[in-house]
Amino acid sequence: MSAVPSSEPVVTAGGPSTPPPASVNPRGLSSRAGKARRRLSNPWASGIAIVLAVLWTLPTAGLLVTSFRPQADITRTGWWTIFTGDVTFTLDNYANALTGNTNLANFFVNSIVITLPSVIIPISIALLAAYAFAWIDFPGRDWLFVAVFALQVVPIQVTMIPLLRTFVNVGLAGSFWTVWLAHSIFALPLAIFLLHNFMKDIPRSLVEAARVDGAGHVQIFFRVIMPLLVPAIAAFGIFQFLWVWNDLLVALVFVGGQPDVAPLTVRVAELSGTRGGAWHLLSAGAFISMIVPLIVFLSLQRYFVRGLLAGSVKG
Repeated sequence: MSAVPSSEPVVTAGGPSTPPPASVNPRGLSSRAGKARRRLSNPWASGIAIVLAVLWTLPTAGLLVTSFRPQADITRTGWWTIFTGDVTFTLDNYANALTGNTNLANFFVNSIVITLPSVIIPISIALLAAYAFAWIDFPGRDWLFVAVFALQVVPIQVTMIPLLRTFVNVGLAGSFWTVWLAHSIFALPLAIFLLHNFMKDIPRSLVEAARVDGAGHVQIFFRVIMPLLVPAIAAFGIFQFLWVWNDLLVALVFVGGQPDVAPLTVRVAELSGTRGGAWHLLSAGAFISMIVPLIVFLSLQRYFVRGLLAGSVKG
């Protein structure tokens, strides 16, 4: 009699052995990862990436060279002539932009005064709100979190006129408070969402162990949660700092061109609009406005990706 194949699982000493489901295929996952790796490391892909990087960097390099050329050379020849003839570089453009009639130094200080509180205020509020959404049970918590998350889709332009009217009615118009509050309001939904996702990744056992030891919410927040939030705080801090420092729309709406309050971006925009022929001042002013964001990003970039990916991968 021939043996009839059986569909029953094979019983071994350790219990019935069944083949893994078709959906779980480590070999298939590794093959797809290998294909993606080979495509990304293809010489053509690398060449295209290099070409895009050069094209993206070329205008910035030209602006940098222009900022160090004398005014007479800028009006007579293009920046690319440095590769073909005699080159003369000077720092007079930066000196005139900072201390001359342009007086970018005062606007530079205004940008710092505007940016630092606009970063600290939303982070401080968002940390408390994110902790409440993540670790405190209260009625309507999920619905309220969804509402906060949905505020990210509200265009900034829709809120500017009502906010400006409110600031005028309470007597804050033309002060730093208008820009601080506006940037903080616009940043809170993203800050709460990002920090909440990061807090939810913290093992619950750490919080429960602290509660068993008698710690309250304040001690848990500062001693257990805060030390683990450095990547997320740094990531949002970079994002918010770059947004506020480079912002022009909010500053124009709420403070206009007032020299005592206006940031550096407003003054540089005025140079491009009213003094378009003064390329030596405009190019120098553009790079003066880039110095601080470049330093901040390079010094904190190792936290940037880690913080942005917080809560996006489970496993």
